Amino acid sequence: MMVSIGVSNRHVHITRENYQILFGNIELEKVRDLNQPGEFASNQFVTVKTDDGEIEKVRVLGPFRNYTQVEISKTDAYKLNLDPPIRNSGDLEESGTVTLIGPCGELLVKNCCIIPTRHIHLTKEHAKAYGLEGKETVNVKLNGKKGGIITNVYLKYSDNAYFELHLDTDDANAHLIKNGDIGEIL
Repeated sequence: MMVSIGVSNRHVHITRENYQILFGNIELEKVRDLNQPGEFASNQFVTVKTDDGEIEKVRVLGPFRNYTQVEISKTDAYKLNLDPPIRNSGDLEESGTVTLIGPCGELLVKNCCIIPTRHIHLTKEHAKAYGLEGKETVNVKLNGKKGGIITNVYLKYSDNAYFELHLDTDDANAHLIKNGDIGEIL
């Protein structure tokens, strides 16, 4: 079965309290909706910093969450001299520590930085319709000039999901994949 692909660049999910430290009383401003229902790209950016490096203009995504999470690629991790674990969203125990810098302040955030797992967003109805019930991971064939098969693609269930494979920029670039390309679940 085929699945649409979304390429996920580095970004930050943030709590309201941490956002206020970094941005003051400025509202989180939506620039555009993301494919996942209720999620959006904001017009706010932070700098992600460690003792050994920094990355500027890292987009804040909305809405606010009950935890702050920084998602980066392995290439970004090299730049920051950081070794964050590959994890599912929200699994932050013993993950990387970074400093977030906004226009109004900065904040050292422990256990917040991960390299996100490859994952497919889906509902239980999608799983039933596509024969994926009971599976936690799948393999996906990526077509094109640098196609290949990626393994350990986590199935991320939610009640209201847009059926889509999310790859980080390293995986996408390695296979010359862009937003909207199609993969085949094996």
